[in-house]
Formats: sequence, C-alpha cells, structure tokens
Amino acid sequence: MEFYGYFRSSSSYRCRIAFNLKGVEYTFKQVHLKQGEQHSEAFKALNPQGLLPALVTDDGDVLIQSLAILEWLDETQTGMPLLSSDPLTRAQERGFAQVIACEIHPLQNLRVLKYLTGELGLSEGQKDAWLHRWLRTGLEACEGLLQARSATKFCYGDTPSLADICLVPQVFSATRFNVDISDLPRVSEVYEACQKHPAFAKAAPQNQPDFEA
Repeated sequence: MEFYGYFRSSSSYRCRIAFNLKGVEYTFKQVHLKQGEQHSEAFKALNPQGLLPALVTDDGDVLIQSLAILEWLDETQTGMPLLSSDPLTRAQERGFAQVIACEIHPLQNLRVLKYLTGELGLSEGQKDAWLHRWLRTGLEACEGLLQARSATKFCYGDTPSLADICLVPQVFSATRFNVDISDLPRVSEVYEACQKHPAFAKAAPQNQPDFEA
C-alpha cells in the first residue's frame, strides 16, 4: 500500500493510528501541505479534491477521505477491530467520529484558514478567535457525549475504536492552536489513555519521518 499524508494532517494522523492498530505496513508518500503539494497535477490525479489522505491499495485502487479508509481497513484487514460488534455501540462510535471529522475538523482545514486571512482579510487574531470558537464548541460536544455514558478507559469501551482514532488528532490540534480544554475531564482522560497505547504513540506527529519542529 502507498499512503499519502503529512505529519501534521489530522486526517492522516487518524489513518496512521488505524494502520498501527491493525498492524498494516505501508509505504509513506509525503504531501507537504505548507508547500502546496496537494495542488500538484500528480497528486490531484490521485485525489481530484486535492486533500489528504489518499491510499493506493495493493491492487492499485485509490481511496480518499479518512473515515472511508478506516472502514475499508476494518473490513479488509485483520487485527484489532475499529468498530464495535454491537450495532448500537457501533452507531454511537460512528456518530462521535463524525462530530469530529464532519463538524469540527473541516473548520480548521488549511484552505479554510487561508481563505479567512486571504480573501476575507481577517487578522491573525480574528482567525484565532474563529478557530477557538469552533474547536472548543466541538470538543465540548464530545465531552457531553462521553459524560452521557458510563466512564470507560477509551471512548466506548476498554479498547480503542473509531471514536478514539478521531478524538486524539483533534485534541492534538486543539493544543497546537492553544485551545484550553483542561476543564473537559473525560476528553482529557481518554486522550491520556490513548497516549500510553503504542499504536497511538507511534502515530504521533513528532514520530513521523516528515516531522518538522
């Protein structure tokens, strides 16, 4: 498999965690977002949307969008299941993941931030206020979902799932953008539990071959 990603990309981070949980080996192909490589003709031939991640399977098929890649991995690869076998819990895990992947993460996307400070002419302070508003509101919703159920080590049980795979990169982003979430205890507890899991530790941005301080 060939995996096209970037160390700081939240959606790429999700896939790295899943690869590690599944024990899947892949060849990494860097797409440097800050240098605009996602807009190159070569990459857009793989993903016309010009977004990360992209995965080329062993059969040469191209998959895009992290949640689709994660579900494909779960359906085709052995190793730790990423979704519960219980239909209700499975739907809850998907819902939690979509809060992050569909509602929070798109608003911190590099192309959105560039539009805010470029075409709309927002100052850096106004852009930061935008980020803080939506990242904080979204993670408060995640906290509410976790508070509504009995506490477990990870989001929906004693092993990581799709929910944890999405939560950890989002908390990483919140920290990077200086969003204080110290008053969200369940989010913080799950994040800390994940940091102690080798699959999550190996997937961390600072442990990637293309890491830049």
